[in-house]
Amino acid sequence: MSAERGSNGKLLPLSVAALGVVFGDIGTSPLYAISACFTYSRIAVTAPHVFGMLSLIFWSLMLVISLKYVAVVLNADNKGEGGVLALTALVVNTERESPRKKLYGALGILGAALFFSDGAITPAISVLSAMEGLHVVAPDAQIPIVPITIGLLVGLFMIQKHGTASMGRIFGPVMLGWFSILGVMGIGWIAQQPQVLYAVNPVYAFQFLTDHQISALAILAGVFLTVTGGEALYADMGHFGKAPIRLAWIVVVMPALLLNYFGQGALLIHKPEAISNPFYLMAPQWGLLPLVAIATAATVIASQAVISGVFSVTRSAVSLGLLPRVRVEHSSAENEGQIYVPSTNWVLMIASIALVLGFGSSAGLAGAYGLAVSGAMTIVTPLTLSLIKSRSGHGSLALRVGLSFLFVIDIAFLLANFTKVQDGGWLPLVSGLVIYWLMQTWRRGRASVLARLMREQKPVRELLDEIKKDPPVRVPGMAVFLDPKATGMPRALLSNIKFNRVLHEKVVLLSVVTREQPRVPPGKRLHMSQLGEGIVRLVADVGFLEKPNIVQILRDAASLGIAYDPEETTFFVSREELIPGQRSDLPPLRRKAFIQMSRNAQVATAYFGVPSGRVVEIGTRVEI
Repeated sequence: MSAERGSNGKLLPLSVAALGVVFGDIGTSPLYAISACFTYSRIAVTAPHVFGMLSLIFWSLMLVISLKYVAVVLNADNKGEGGVLALTALVVNTERESPRKKLYGALGILGAALFFSDGAITPAISVLSAMEGLHVVAPDAQIPIVPITIGLLVGLFMIQKHGTASMGRIFGPVMLGWFSILGVMGIGWIAQQPQVLYAVNPVYAFQFLTDHQISALAILAGVFLTVTGGEALYADMGHFGKAPIRLAWIVVVMPALLLNYFGQGALLIHKPEAISNPFYLMAPQWGLLPLVAIATAATVIASQAVISGVFSVTRSAVSLGLLPRVRVEHSSAENEGQIYVPSTNWVLMIASIALVLGFGSSAGLAGAYGLAVSGAMTIVTPLTLSLIKSRSGHGSLALRVGLSFLFVIDIAFLLANFTKVQDGGWLPLVSGLVIYWLMQTWRRGRASVLARLMREQKPVRELLDEIKKDPPVRVPGMAVFLDPKATGMPRALLSNIKFNRVLHEKVVLLSVVTREQPRVPPGKRLHMSQLGEGIVRLVADVGFLEKPNIVQILRDAASLGIAYDPEETTFFVSREELIPGQRSDLPPLRRKAFIQMSRNAQVATAYFGVPSGRVVEIGTRVEI
């Protein structure tokens, strides 16, 4: 639930808590960003170049994070929830049927797919960059950085099933300490080279890019690493609300990041050879080992936040019909937002370990990092602009012009990250496009299956007339038939009457409909209609952040006159067996992928919490 919860008494603790979840990703960027800016663009470390790079970093943080995300995009919430899927659901729901509506829907799915792709890279590059500080602590020692990193990643993913409720209480204070250290480290070096503060002048940024036109995109690709946490900031809005996030950014995070980046710039002016690892070389020798320890803690927290975000996006994608049903476990009895998705967790772990083994260093991973998240961040801008227009007619001219300018910056960063394709950027791009293709395949495949089932459904009035003319045997108790669409008669009901010639005294046709909003208020959740002959249709509306529970829905339906007795209720479920047909709406490759995804999906009874001992499954063959 959103924490705009705004009492002043809660604002401060919520802001501290937000430090540990919302800002973990962007807060660990100083570990590798400055070094990557110079090494990737192959620009010499000179005072004018340092001034230009710092100016670009300063204005990127101001425009992309402070202006775009903190000031504007946080207002584009879907009943308090953020993230590209929540935004897409809201935009699609407000748009009229048009090609533009389909385009926005496709863009939102692509943004979610790219976020999935980024979910494996962030833990790998964050933890690996922290561990590389051990080389600075003991430069002559042969420390096995890669094995240690893999061990930490395995431990991180192994603890996911236990939940993060207990750790979450210390995340905020640890990150508050981390940001304090970032600021103190920066101040020390700025005091030695105070002229670096002149880099806030945008002229340095403009002159830097114009002097290096050929390398401009490579330079921007490095600078983008300083703003990669923007999308995570927006996605985690639902946990804390706008006010705590804005307060934490303005008071703590932004000053700490700027001080540290400018401090690293001051170090490089004094000692250009420190470009090998400017973050750790800022610290005195006696403080290196404690710094590695807290940096490791910060990167684990940042990784945890991204992993939790991927779990949330997975659940939303399943609810919106973009992915097959997967097992979702709640890891906290108090906070429904804390969930664990086993299949997603193991895929992320394997992918993160493979990335560490494949690239071997944070500098190598920097080439792969950025393209996926820049694509997701670019997609958010036109969706936000569309929402502003729909909410206020044509929207404020100044706001539209401002967002259009920010969209140009987004495109520049996106094009810049395309220069990384040959250095590893192809990996998140390809994986993101594959995930997008699979999500579209599942959506189209389910639509095709439901269309075929609907064509074979019998109209309600026709079945009721048949029951009157040739009554089946009525048996005591209640039968609940799960119906994917609240129209016609479910196939399981027709098969039960046709082959068994029986019908329960009470029959409930239950449909669970996912609405394009995070949650549905309890008073607006259930709708019932009497069809006749003891048959009622019950429609339960749920939000895409809610996991439906059939038993709870039936208990809540007591207010509508449905008396649910667990010992007198039988659940009927139709299980489709998909077989390749002669005529199909799907191309051959897409059809094979859909059939395989369908076979691996969690069964409906487990997903909807149906009591296993009271279920009758009726098989149905569907050609696709």
